[in-house]
Amino acid sequence: MIDNRELPIGFTFELAMHSDILSRFAGLPEEQRNKIADGARNIESRDEMRNYVESMFQENKTSFY
Repeated sequence: MIDNRELPIGFTFELAMHSDILSRFAGLPEEQRNKIADGARNIESRDEMRNYVESMFQENKTSFY
């Protein structure tokens, strides 16, 4: 759980499919994890969620936090 709230199920599923991204996400400070999780709450499709998770740590992407 993040900040006493559950992670969105689709976000959790995609993180589980990308262990390297999950490890990096878990290592972030709580405030940054919360911001990323809040962004995931606005995503409505599986493809969007996959893209969101896969782009979380791309160098050329504007930071999520």
